[in-house]
Amino acid sequence: MYRRQLLVTGIIGFGGCVAIPGGDSTDSPSSDDLLREALETRAGLTALEAQRTMTMETPTETGERTDRIVQRPPGEQRLEVLESDDPDTPAGTVSVRSRPVTWEYYPDESVVTERHHPNRIVSDRTRQVLENLLEDYDLRYEGTDTVDGRPAHRIDADPDSVEIDRSLDLLVGETVYRIPLEETPVDDLEEATISRSIWIDDEYRYPVRERDVVRTTDGEILHRLTVTYEDLALDSGLEPDTFTYEPPADAEVVEIGTEPEGIFDSRAAAEKRAPYELPEPEMPDPYALDRITLVEKGADSGTTTTLWYADPDRPERELFLAVREVRRFEPDVLAETGLEFEGNTVYYRDGRIESLFWDCGGLNYELSSPMASESLEEIAPSVGCLSSRK
Repeated sequence: MYRRQLLVTGIIGFGGCVAIPGGDSTDSPSSDDLLREALETRAGLTALEAQRTMTMETPTETGERTDRIVQRPPGEQRLEVLESDDPDTPAGTVSVRSRPVTWEYYPDESVVTERHHPNRIVSDRTRQVLENLLEDYDLRYEGTDTVDGRPAHRIDADPDSVEIDRSLDLLVGETVYRIPLEETPVDDLEEATISRSIWIDDEYRYPVRERDVVRTTDGEILHRLTVTYEDLALDSGLEPDTFTYEPPADAEVVEIGTEPEGIFDSRAAAEKRAPYELPEPEMPDPYALDRITLVEKGADSGTTTTLWYADPDRPERELFLAVREVRRFEPDVLAETGLEFEGNTVYYRDGRIESLFWDCGGLNYELSSPMASESLEEIAPSVGCLSSRK
């Protein structure tokens, strides 16, 4: 009811300038090298501030929106709409996202949604888009332009293959932008093509503009989206409350999801609240305990405690171990591993998230790696089987 397409699934595009010297601008760098340097820059970001202008164009209309955006990649963001000609996302709209909760304020309805997601898996979409461009697009270096008064290198990118349906999802920065093609005739879509252009700041080696265009075979533009960043700043010293939100006194607050009973920095603190003993898994370097969330879901679902481990230098690289009172997996649809603990088989699930599942001593365990980069079967024996309840 309160969901807004441009706020929630709209473009959260490339952003930021990073004070890292680039190469000699008198030489023409390769497109691949520019994108790899942008990836390196992104990996070092700890805070980013920018003003972002989005322009959406179709054959019949044009829309524009200007936002103020602050990020602490990969999991925290504050977005305030400064100007907008879209009645669904007017000026004054606010979205503040931290790891455990997202606040969204809709001024036209004086409504605030408070969405709890204490166990949300964080990914760095900006990095994923850059990697996708390197792997799945044909790249062409098109020289230099000026963006926000600074020289920038333009790269044109054509996908190796694209199937365009009644709508098209584009990964742009930190989310998915759905291009509105629903009213386009089917015949036009069958032969339509998509192209992307990215501008990389010459000195800072970071994306500062992106343009995505869908055209018919005769060159007619079906949709064009342009994102430009201005007044970019890196590590300028964010206020401590940047990613917290206080709703207006007269706004209605709608709560979505289950608020955790607690988010803890240590195993000892979490065990004081958990109804069972917590494991101490042996994680590979450089993973370290980041946080522990405890969520009570009522008599039918019990208490779930999730231990999150992250790479301090790349916080989107996470592993988590969930301990549950109620089983959330079905052995019949999973593969068996060669592991078992006290006679209990350990099961495996492949996919975007690689996971191991087992139950023992009245508790259920899930060990998962969203990046599928570590050997879970080497970690699982250090968890084993706990049966201690308080």
